[in-house]
Amino acid sequence: MRAVRSGMVKGALLGLVLVGALAGSAADPAPADPAPADLAPADALPADHAAFSDKGADTCLKCHDADRDVPIMDIFVTPHADRADLGTPFAAKQCESCHGAGGDHAKRLKRGEERPPIFAFEKQDGAKAIDGKCLSCHDDRHTADWQGGAHQRAGVTCVACHDAHARRDPMLDPLTQNLTCVGCHKKQLAESRQVSAHPTREGDMACTACHAPHGAKGADALLAKNTVNELCYDCHAEKRGPFLWEHAPATEDCGTCHKPHGSNHAALLTRSAPLLCQSCHSAAGHPSVAYTSTGLAGASPSAMVLGRSCMNCHSQVHGSNHPSGAELSR
Repeated sequence: MRAVRSGMVKGALLGLVLVGALAGSAADPAPADPAPADLAPADALPADHAAFSDKGADTCLKCHDADRDVPIMDIFVTPHADRADLGTPFAAKQCESCHGAGGDHAKRLKRGEERPPIFAFEKQDGAKAIDGKCLSCHDDRHTADWQGGAHQRAGVTCVACHDAHARRDPMLDPLTQNLTCVGCHKKQLAESRQVSAHPTREGDMACTACHAPHGAKGADALLAKNTVNELCYDCHAEKRGPFLWEHAPATEDCGTCHKPHGSNHAALLTRSAPLLCQSCHSAAGHPSVAYTSTGLAGASPSAMVLGRSCMNCHSQVHGSNHPSGAELSR
């Protein structure tokens, strides 16, 4: 009897211990989940974090949508909006990477309160500041000569030619590029509309085929090569030589006889023959004009200046490799 009573007491005590343990486990709060590793503490955020909008481009598009006067939606198919590329604006602060902090600009305004502006890449922002924004990323070999170049000295900004929001930058298409260039270069526009010209107005040749708009060393004409001849030989390789018999002007500078942007004379010549040839060569011993005292030349020696004029005989004006080509006639 005493043994049974002792067992009952031990069982009751054991039950009380188990109930207490269960009650204690229910009362203790569960340990908090550790903070995600990618959430930085508040003091680790940049000092100007609060100046930026909370949702980046999503905040901007609430107002700047497809119905706005200035189209911006096409930027999402351009390299600028590639978030996978850490070198693009959208991999950082999205729209605000270029336009600056827009927190105040995007906030709800009180009645009568004027909306604070953002960096809009317009004249009031200043050419130096606009170019600085672009060059903060595009400061590479393509723009290394921009500082001090002809366009930079003239106050031409990057956005005067380029459109970062366009589906395809107009400067990447030869036709729209040429139209952009002649918007300022009116003389070259007039020359390109003359009888003999490079195929720029048809869009078969871009201005950048010959010029380096972001700057070129030692040349205000912004040539893509060091000399005019070196540039011309890229397309006109047959004129390069070396020749056994050389024509000095052709060797020195193609621009001595040709106008690269256009001319009303054949083959982009600066003057018609024989006047062009006679600007260096004396007319003595050669017929000088196509007229005689009785009218237009017929069987007289003056007929030699009709047709191709001097080039009727001296056809190899760029140089000759013929053993008997000293006079550039063969």
